Amino acid sequence: MFRYAVETERRFYLANGVQVTQVADAARPLIEVVLTDAWVWDMYRKTRFVPKVRVLTFKDVNIEELPPLDL
Repeated sequence: MFRYAVETERRFYLANGVQVTQVADAARPLIEVVLTDAWVWDMYRKTRFVPKVRVLTFKDVNIEELPPLDL
């Protein structure tokens, strides 16, 4: 169903598209992660399925490509 699992310091995402860019060149580079066709794990969010998510962070981002489903 989803192609990528993405974990940040604050949330967990499942998405079909992931694009990562470094926004600022500094001692602490700012990382931008754009997710498309995503599911967001946040207990306070009413809607978990969203078409596009933009994450900006100075911290670690873990991106894992999930294996394809064998149907």
